[in-house]
Amino acid sequence: MSEKDHKVSRRQFLTYTLTGVGGFMAAGMIMPMARFALDPALKAGADSDYVPVCFVEELTEEPQKFQFSFEQTDAWYESEVTREAYIYIRENTVTALSPTCTHLGCTVSFGSNDEHPERFYCPCHFGMFEKDGINVPGTPPQRPLDVYDVLVEDGKVYLGQINQRT
Repeated sequence: MSEKDHKVSRRQFLTYTLTGVGGFMAAGMIMPMARFALDPALKAGADSDYVPVCFVEELTEEPQKFQFSFEQTDAWYESEVTREAYIYIRENTVTALSPTCTHLGCTVSFGSNDEHPERFYCPCHFGMFEKDGINVPGTPPQRPLDVYDVLVEDGKVYLGQINQRT
């Protein structure tokens, strides 16, 4: 029998075989790496658990800074994270604002500016926010302070995820 009688030559058969084996070996190496990289993204989203921060009777109409901690899992690394929030009572509801300036991420403080004692003030670039967290026009921040989801239960204030305002 000559090669012309066969539909696949020896050279083509060898090429197909080596390509198949090489592809199988490449997939065997790439799949574990892809699984390692994508596994955290494929897991269910982060729990939006609420963290206890303070008692309602501690709050006033003036924003006060409270620290709170929670366990955070980033991929395979677990750590305890400490955050802060300005919490106060506004129109009979509990409001919690992030102390992070929306301009460049510096920490704002309430009532620290002698000229504007009823505003949040960012000392990094002189940004200002009203008491409700809305940015003052003409100052560097382009959007309001971020707010936390708030849950009040049994006299305790719980904070959830942080939400960006526009």
